[in-house]
Amino acid sequence: MSNKVIFNVDELFISVGIDVGADFSWMSIALPNQQFVGKPYKILHNSMDSLTAAVSKIKEAEELYSLESRIFLESTGIYHYPLFCYLRDKGFNVSVINPIITKNSTNINIRKVHNDRFDSKKAALVGLKPDLKVSLMPSDLALNCRNLCREYYDLMDNRSAYVNKLQGELRMAFPQYLGIFSKVTVNTSLTLLETYTSPAAFIEADRQEIIDAIKSTARFGLTYALNKYNAIIQAANEANEFGYIIDSNIKRIRLYIGFIRKYDEEIKGILGSMHELVDANEATDFVRQIHLIETFKGAGFLSAVSLMGEIGDFSAFSKPKQL
Repeated sequence: MSNKVIFNVDELFISVGIDVGADFSWMSIALPNQQFVGKPYKILHNSMDSLTAAVSKIKEAEELYSLESRIFLESTGIYHYPLFCYLRDKGFNVSVINPIITKNSTNINIRKVHNDRFDSKKAALVGLKPDLKVSLMPSDLALNCRNLCREYYDLMDNRSAYVNKLQGELRMAFPQYLGIFSKVTVNTSLTLLETYTSPAAFIEADRQEIIDAIKSTARFGLTYALNKYNAIIQAANEANEFGYIIDSNIKRIRLYIGFIRKYDEEIKGILGSMHELVDANEATDFVRQIHLIETFKGAGFLSAVSLMGEIGDFSAFSKPKQL
């Protein structure tokens, strides 16, 4: 989201442009007449001396020209957050700009050199534009929701990758098993595969032992357990005719199940953290907006939190139609 900030043309200030990287950033200082103060300065993120020196350079320029500064950081993933907070806490007026804005500013008079030093110069000149649109920084609550949601979806993607691997192994070693349960990853299915794994192991296992395992995990009663047992044994016998299993297949099936269970555990924990975060902030406008989204048909808790984590706040939109 962007917020249009229009500066008074008579209000002069020093523009500090910072091109943010993972481990270091480049900083350039521009005067209202678009002249630069000194050379671009490299800020090392892991050096307090370097960070302190950057602050000193900005303050020196303010004192020398009797002008306040405004700092503009190009947003780069998550790397600009620590620098943004550091400079903000030092008392500076700090804004974040989308790199697309600086990239599209073709009328800025800088020779076409594509490196971080000159990108910082370009950001400083863009900062002088009176109609510049800056990005809204999310609150800590919104950022926490965003981080948790993104981690949730990342874990789900990784889990899906191991589910696909598990299905791939079964298609080779025990293809008939795949149609027995609604999903191969339901708890009953994974428990049986962890314990027996191969068609031969199912056939050789004690009948009552397998039935009891199905009853205790599925909780659908004896009839369900008997039907599933019969289906598994039939599939195992057919796998002796069509299917090929070696020791490494068994090893990988159990390995993939272990990963899937671990992902399930972490995903459950992430969801729990989301609920705790929302419950602890019920009095905030942000959470009230989450609940408002939940009232829409098809929007559940996860989708509402994900959406609010990304947009930050309804105030990012100047008109209801934009929302």
